[in-house]
Amino acid sequence: MRDLVFVAFLLAFFGMGFRRPFLLVCVYVYIDIVSPQRLTYYLLNTVPISLIAVALAVGGWVLADDKRDTRVAPRQILIVLLLLYCWGTTIAADFPVEAKEKWDWVWKALAFAAFLPLTLRTRLRIETLLLFMILSAASIIIVGGIKTIASGGGGYGQLNLMVDNNSGLYEGSTISAVAIAIIPIIFWFMTYGTIFKPDWKVKGFCLALVFACLLIPVGTSTRTGLLCIALLALLSLRNVKRKGLYIGALALLGLIAVPFLPSTFTNRMNTIQTYQADSSASTRLAVWQWTMDYAKSHPFGGGFEAYRGNHIRYDLKAADGSAPVAGPKVEVDKARAYHSAYFEMLGEQGYFGLALWLTINIVGIVRMEVVRRRYRDPDGAFPWAGPLAAALQSGHIVYLLGAAFIAIAFQPFIYMLIGAQIGLDTYLTRKRSEESFRPMRRGAAPLPA
Repeated sequence: MRDLVFVAFLLAFFGMGFRRPFLLVCVYVYIDIVSPQRLTYYLLNTVPISLIAVALAVGGWVLADDKRDTRVAPRQILIVLLLLYCWGTTIAADFPVEAKEKWDWVWKALAFAAFLPLTLRTRLRIETLLLFMILSAASIIIVGGIKTIASGGGGYGQLNLMVDNNSGLYEGSTISAVAIAIIPIIFWFMTYGTIFKPDWKVKGFCLALVFACLLIPVGTSTRTGLLCIALLALLSLRNVKRKGLYIGALALLGLIAVPFLPSTFTNRMNTIQTYQADSSASTRLAVWQWTMDYAKSHPFGGGFEAYRGNHIRYDLKAADGSAPVAGPKVEVDKARAYHSAYFEMLGEQGYFGLALWLTINIVGIVRMEVVRRRYRDPDGAFPWAGPLAAALQSGHIVYLLGAAFIAIAFQPFIYMLIGAQIGLDTYLTRKRSEESFRPMRRGAAPLPA
């Protein structure tokens, strides 16, 4: 029965897309984030719905969409360049079979990120994209929040988010970082949303969703999520007029929340101070060291899944960092994942791939700062643009912090966020250009020199 519901929903969604081609883009966004084929038993598992959706989205844009004043931003070119470079490293990968499996979804994420800004020609489309992204992620986040309240949190790697599959957004650390990253965008919808008028019902739902986002790191017991919350609180300071009151309120809320936190969460967070006694943290440090040594002999990377060739050893010490009387406990392991997007790029794509990836992300943060400052006047022509740029920038920065501890360099959700940034930037650039030439089109006399 559940399979039939999903099939009926997707068929109706596709049907609306044939009348409004941009909705086909939203169909792909939903499929890529939620992965409904994982939630069904048989029907959708046998059909490549993701490939069908992206083909229809591109085809709809080519055949039916308005392409006047289409702009290609430099970051779209960089994304295509990264796509081609990854294709080259996949051909020469250390583990060609495993690399091919990762390439099969990475190229779609990069190609769609380069294509997406071409479709974002209006504010309504930009807002629609972000709304679909948030609601699609919310379908996972709300389930996790409810289970956290009901059971007190499942513990690290134990909270079941609709499917028993620890990959994509269903992985605990990844969904924690994404849940915190979208909070600024949720707040933007509470003030500037136009698809759903921000009345008391919309604001109530948004506040409840923010609460669910904050519960995800608790339910999954991820240290990454806690760090992302701290960073978001720090970034929010620039938008607060009474900073002292804001800091005091945060401290008070933290003190109130501590007694209600489950022991699985507090025990997990305590390992931040005693990382030398934690096998997970010690393994990461050893893998990162191996990756730096590997890059010296493989400056262009080893292709996707190159970590499978590592052999590491590390020492576990006492909780206070001192060596036990009998000496440190030596652990040996192999084929350990990177646990960091930065080292993931270094090991798989080498120095050039890492530099290209960092450029794409850093330029996005810089461009959103430019837009934020340019449109921060609440009485200007686009009072919504500056706050949206600030929200996208904050979410991006939170992602980059989370990426330091999770191998999510090619997470599709983040590339959709980057696509939204590019779309906003090119849309506003086009509007400024139209305003500059409007007097001449009206037949007005040119201004004196």
